[in-house]
Amino acid sequence: METEKKRCTAIVLAAGSGKRMESAVPKQFMLLNDRPLLWYSLRAVEESRVIDDCILVTGAEDIEYVRREIVERYGFRKVDTVTAGGRERWESVYHALCVISDGDGTAQNRDGYVFIHDGARPFLTEEILRDTYREVRLHGACAAAVPVKDTIKVADENGFAVQTPDRRLLWAVQTPQVFEAGLIISAYQKLFEAFKKGDMPTVTDDAMVAEKMLGVKVKLVKGAYGNIKITTPEDIGTAMHLCRNFC
Repeated sequence: METEKKRCTAIVLAAGSGKRMESAVPKQFMLLNDRPLLWYSLRAVEESRVIDDCILVTGAEDIEYVRREIVERYGFRKVDTVTAGGRERWESVYHALCVISDGDGTAQNRDGYVFIHDGARPFLTEEILRDTYREVRLHGACAAAVPVKDTIKVADENGFAVQTPDRRLLWAVQTPQVFEAGLIISAYQKLFEAFKKGDMPTVTDDAMVAEKMLGVKVKLVKGAYGNIKITTPEDIGTAMHLCRNFC
């Protein structure tokens, strides 16, 4: 493990439309205790001793609004670049990684670490950032996650339970997911090439990209049960409750 700290870049994803939130306003801009939801993860990045700079990904039509009303208004100095996302999550991550690989950002990160975080997870903590940083230095790839509390059933296409996995081996994966910069750039470049050829595998998170495209093992790091993702209207009530202790 290296003794000197390498540059750590956060990619914060805020390009979703929020269809499942059933709101006219994209969920990343919805207010939580009078602050945009996106503000919370950016504040964690801004105040972190781990993170050096940030690439913020949002909808192309929202870039100027985000720069003016969130980055400048709240003084998020670590936000180095605001770039447009894609139609799918993987495309948004790929666009952000291109900022690093193409050298378009003010702050360069050729051989450091990349922390990929969903802007809809407002309760990111310094402890999670510190723990994932420690593990990525050891393993090159890691992801915040929590052991599942419920028994999980695998169902067939008709909704009948066909298998019950051992709960002790099951984790619910969160973000941030953290990688050596060169590793995750290479993985996403391979994914993009597969996409162009019409042979892209199904991927739902960054860990799957590293696993499927490079055969990399991703270390799971204990996150926090409060590190929830705001996806549906029901999540807002949970977030308000958590905010009483977190904010």
